[in-house]
Amino acid sequence: MKIGLFYGSTTCYTEIIAEKIQTIIGGELVDIYNIKETPLALCQDYDLIIFGISTWDYGQLQEDWESSWEDIINLDLNNKIIALYGMGDQIGYTEWFQDALGMLHQEITPSGANYIGFWPNQGYEFEASKALTQDKSHFVGLSLDEDNQYQLTDERLSQWCEQILEEFAELIC
Repeated sequence: MKIGLFYGSTTCYTEIIAEKIQTIIGGELVDIYNIKETPLALCQDYDLIIFGISTWDYGQLQEDWESSWEDIINLDLNNKIIALYGMGDQIGYTEWFQDALGMLHQEITPSGANYIGFWPNQGYEFEASKALTQDKSHFVGLSLDEDNQYQLTDERLSQWCEQILEEFAELIC
């Protein structure tokens, strides 16, 4: 099994998280790609795909994702397994926390992909988010806040990586 991890990063935080995911799961299993340098179409070569995105300012996409946004609709993700993680600031941008994560989820959903890695929204303080599931109990992927909860990142990453590997194993069996 090979995992393709695709991210966009302006300030390196999303990239650092990608590298931590690779270390936790194993470098021999996870290939990392910066979408600024790699076409998103390459993700179609993987059965398990992880996308990393950050929310900027007032619910905006990170610049590399914004540049590649039109490419998403052309991806053949039918029956692919997708896990998402997002970076955001729940205090400074409390009304838009993880909005880009929700926007990416919404953009990919019509493709027929299967999602894993939904993450509980307990332990966060924010007013609104496009990244919440319909019942508002979870985010559509791992939600990290390096500005306000950096001390929780490593534990959340470890738990989430274990979770997505278990969910992936259940789906392919």
